[in-house]
Amino acid sequence: MNNITAAITAIGAYVPDYILTNKILETMVETNDEWITSRTGIKERRILKDEGKGTSFLAINAAQNLIDKKGLDPKDIELVIVATATPDMKAASTAAFTATSIGATNAFSFDLEAACSSFLYGMSVAARYIESGKYKKVLLIGADKNSSMINYKDRATCIIFGDGAGAALFEPNTDGLGLQDELLRSDGNGRDFLQATYGGSSYPSTPEAVAEGKHYIFQEGKTVFKNAVFNMADVTERIIARNNLTNDDISWLAAHQANKRIIEATANRVALAPEKVMMNIQKYGNTTSATLPLLLHDYESKLKKGDKIVFAAFGGGFTWGSIYLKWAYNS
Repeated sequence: MNNITAAITAIGAYVPDYILTNKILETMVETNDEWITSRTGIKERRILKDEGKGTSFLAINAAQNLIDKKGLDPKDIELVIVATATPDMKAASTAAFTATSIGATNAFSFDLEAACSSFLYGMSVAARYIESGKYKKVLLIGADKNSSMINYKDRATCIIFGDGAGAALFEPNTDGLGLQDELLRSDGNGRDFLQATYGGSSYPSTPEAVAEGKHYIFQEGKTVFKNAVFNMADVTERIIARNNLTNDDISWLAAHQANKRIIEATANRVALAPEKVMMNIQKYGNTTSATLPLLLHDYESKLKKGDKIVFAAFGGGFTWGSIYLKWAYNS
């Protein structure tokens, strides 16, 4: 019997209609289009402005897009994982609400949180369920409403983040396609440099904390940038070497879309040509858990069966890692 690998067999995505451009941000905070573009590569980002709609709204729409494209009966889905750093509510599972809303009534579900590495970690988790032989259809959704924790008077964060969601269906493969290898890491010493202090169990929200904006996300940019550049490039280089891949072997680099300079530094570390580097940060900004599936969605028409894709991500906590995957279908 052939070994079972976990292959991505369908992709879906959703981004909100409202486009927050650099020009609009110029009217909100002291910045300008040239400054943002030169330092981040971002030109615009999507924002979910509808009152009462949270991350689940994004996740549901991305999942529905996948279901419609694939012609999938949602009752056949056995597990729904929502990778997110911005769940709808505390205690109540965003994944459970998402699964029920899309009609995946035979599935169990759970949330997975590892900041910007959430979807990457989720790929590993989804693969283990498929490789066990007990599950045939696992739906992994990366979704974040980052605007819910952004202070639009803080230039260090408001220029970077956007809202969006992407979904990937994992199914068994016996032809050697799908997830091949992974290298996942974390370091809790990075906790203080990228987080939202108030609103968690250590520091519950208080009227005073909210009034002072302490519930918004905080980032020490230089420290995060330095660690992201080094660690994303390091694990990417190591997973390529471990699998005896050459530059010619690699079809695509799918790196977390946090900053264009970080993505380019990762590509340069492994001497990968720019045309092999997936990039859509200019359209969406950093959508946290959604960046990797949004990349796959935007590049899906260019992907060919057997393409060798190297994924890389870095997020708060700190969390980071790289995954090597062989694409399983022609679009």
